[in-house]
Amino acid sequence: MQSIDNLTVHPFQTIPYKEAWRWQASLFEEMQSQSKENEYIGHLIFCEHPPVFTLGKNGQKENLLVSEERLEKEQIEIFQTDRGGDITYHGYGQLVVYPILDLNKLKIGIREYVDRLEEVIIQTLQSTGIHSGRIKGASGVWIEENRKICAIGIRASKAITMHGLALNVNTHLAHFEYITACGLEGKETTSIEKEISKKIALSEISQEVLKNFISVFELSER
Repeated sequence: MQSIDNLTVHPFQTIPYKEAWRWQASLFEEMQSQSKENEYIGHLIFCEHPPVFTLGKNGQKENLLVSEERLEKEQIEIFQTDRGGDITYHGYGQLVVYPILDLNKLKIGIREYVDRLEEVIIQTLQSTGIHSGRIKGASGVWIEENRKICAIGIRASKAITMHGLALNVNTHLAHFEYITACGLEGKETTSIEKEISKKIALSEISQEVLKNFISVFELSER
């Protein structure tokens, strides 16, 4: 673990989605119970998951385009979660980042928080030569307004956040054909590997994300 300006950074690891969710929930509850005088900002978890589909609290089951029997046969799990957003996919080669943060300590609101998460990824993609941005009416980071490369889905209660972002690095994109990703029809899903025709190690990208997170959230490394 690494400590950065009252933030604990948990190094990249491969972890089943359910286990990561329980871990987040434990840290989330711990953060909610801390005193207001405590200067601790929170936790930043870097990981990837074995193949899994997750539904947000307002997610529509019809956006899953294959049967659950097929998912079971292919050993792909599916979970209903308490985050925002619709359905999305996590799998090997995708960098998932879970910030469990106290927004009051950061002195920002939810909208600015999401904007900053998007900015972290936009800056990270710039380092690979990819130009990306936002599109109106949809969260996440996009390329040319029709190719989504990073999904964002969060939960916040009492100014404490959980869940986070999923950046497609070397992700197996065929699994996105099993869903209407994020409930948005007519949009594609892409990855860094697809855009630049080269694999990049998740450990390398996670370090770039951390560097940009420190900058965008105005933290200082110790």
